[in-house]
Amino acid sequence: MRVRGDKNKPLYMISVVSKMLEVHPQTIRMYEREGFVCPHRINKQRLYSDEDIETLNLVVQLTKELGVNKAGVDIILRMRQKLLLLQKEMMEVLNYLDEDIRHEFQRRLQEIIKSNEEV
Repeated sequence: MRVRGDKNKPLYMISVVSKMLEVHPQTIRMYEREGFVCPHRINKQRLYSDEDIETLNLVVQLTKELGVNKAGVDIILRMRQKLLLLQKEMMEVLNYLDEDIRHEFQRRLQEIIKSNEEV
């Protein structure tokens, strides 16, 4: 079992991905032509990352299970990317707020300790 690391690291050949997702390799190539994924290429061989597989799995679910057309998939993937970026930005703001609140708490605590020492 491999340790999860970089989700963008190219690891899987198209034959493995097609078995994982239970689709024909041509289907994966078609999704690539549509621009839904962009696998890494090493010596003309496509290598897919965990993130690519997540995207492909979503595309398969949208098209096969929900009947979404290619234009719809494109819009959904773009919206998903924007949401992920927004989520990342929100986490950065929350981390900043956490740090700011922590500093404020420490400052107030030091004031309380100082005032108790003076009594």
